[in-house]
Formats: sequence, C-alpha cells, structure tokens
Amino acid sequence: MSKKIPIVAIVGRANVGKSSLFNAIIGRREAIVANEPGTTRDSIVAKASYNKKDFWLVDTAGMKEAADDFEFTIQEQILQAADSADIVMVVVEANIPITEEDRRIAKMILKTKKPVFLVVNKADKKGSLGYKDFQKLGIKNIYFTSTTQNNGIEDLVHSITRELPQATISSDPNRIKLAILGRPNVGKSQMFNSLSKKQQAIVADRAGTTRDINRVVVKYNQQEIELLDTAGIRRSGKIEVGIEKFSVIRSLSAIEEADVCLLLMDVNELGTQLDQKIAGLIKEAGKGLILVVSKWDSVIDKDAFTRDRL
Repeated sequence: MSKKIPIVAIVGRANVGKSSLFNAIIGRREAIVANEPGTTRDSIVAKASYNKKDFWLVDTAGMKEAADDFEFTIQEQILQAADSADIVMVVVEANIPITEEDRRIAKMILKTKKPVFLVVNKADKKGSLGYKDFQKLGIKNIYFTSTTQNNGIEDLVHSITRELPQATISSDPNRIKLAILGRPNVGKSQMFNSLSKKQQAIVADRAGTTRDINRVVVKYNQQEIELLDTAGIRRSGKIEVGIEKFSVIRSLSAIEEADVCLLLMDVNELGTQLDQKIAGLIKEAGKGLILVVSKWDSVIDKDAFTRDRL
C-alpha cells in the first residue's frame, strides 16, 4: 500500500459549482453550497473513496485577481492546494462561453505539469456549449457533469482514480476531536493555525472569515487530535439568512461531533452573554469545555494580579 495519500484539488472561478462537485464526489454535504460567488474561502479537505482507493479531495475558493491582502491570502492558498495535489480538476460552466479568467486558470494549472481534468459543470442548463468549445483551453481530459442531476460524476471519478495509486486512509479510533468555538473575530483561526503549525485556515482581522468547518489532524505525544475550526457564532438577531446561517449550523454540528471544545474569549470583552450562551450549548451537549482567553498581548497594564482578576 502507498504510504502517501494522493490529493485531488478542485479549482475554478467563483460560482461554477466546485463545492457542489466536491459534495457529489464525497457523497455528503460537507462544503457549503449556495448561489453566491465567493462562498468557499478556506480550502476544505475531505476523505474520498472509489474502487477501494482512498484520496484527499480539496475544495478551493473561486480564483480571481486579488484586490486586497485578504483576497491575496485566499488566492495563495488555492495555488498551494493545486501545487500539493497529484491531480487537479479545473471546473467551468457549460452554458457560459470560456472567460479570460477560465483561460488564466487553465494556463496556470497546466504549468504545474500535473494531470489535469476539465470538468464542464451545469451541463443540464439550456444553451450548453459543445466539446470543441472547451478544447480551446488546452486540457485533454474533458468531462461534462451536472451535480444537480448527478450526471457524469461516476465517469469523472472513475477516470481520476485510474490515475491514482492504491492507498488507504486509516484513522485512529482513539483520536480526540477538538472543536474551536467562539464569537466572530476572537482569534479562532489563528489558534487553529498555531496548533496545526501550518497556514491551513485564512487569518484576517475581519469578522466572519471562516464559514465551513476546517479540519486538520495533529499528533501530540503519540495521540491523534483532529482540530475543527468553526465559523464565529453571532447573536441570533445578527445572523444573516443564507450562508451565515449555514455556518452557524455547522458550528453547532461541530459541538456535537467534538469530544472537547475550546471556547475562545477576547480578553477585552470577557463575560459576554453570547460567550455564556456558547458555553451553555457545549455543556448541554455533554462535551469537555476549556476556556481560552485570547489576545492576552493586547492587555497593556498587566501586573501580578491581572490574571487572577480576569
């Protein structure tokens, strides 16, 4: 058996159906899917299996020109995902002529010299273009799919796994699942990155950066720990319908999944009602709870009694 588990990355511009394809391949709703560009921000990773071959499937954010540092971080992460992958799927829309963005992405991915599959998604839509239209991108392997109708997925996955080595992902039954929870912008993703010792989640000084549950497995003293980074939980009245509501539901499901929860609280805003509410949710679920006071470096006038007082 191969020790290295192969990686298959999904890339493409925003809103072409990457997350829907990701969900169709793994067979469950893992990534958030919505008719809104830019829904996926972090690269989401999940185990996928086909014909007794295991591989890691990576869903990435929509590729585009970076308008600011935050966007640049996202775009850098997509390139990292493509660079570390063994196979890359470039997703385009069947009913929209090839865009400049599609060309730029195809050219960039072909430069990696990795096996590339062009996935022409939404093939069930009216006005879908033909095979020859998409040959212009220079990618030999072209597959037409419809994630809503579940058409073409089987053929695509069959062809991809033919290129992959035999590998099995084994998980430790004693693995501890540790969820990182808290209000928006208290430092959850930074904590996740510090514990995982790599830039897995995007860290930005902006509320609401993490939407999906981001996962990574680390080993500490021979003990496997799966870290779950979650979206910030806001007060009910402030939760926007749609994407954000999905994110909060994901955070609540992370509590259910976890063995232990880290509740992060901003040292400058301690004892808020919402922190108490989140702690209550963790307690009700019967999970282990560790309180973590973040942004300790922002307390300027510290003395021997500051910690005890807090």
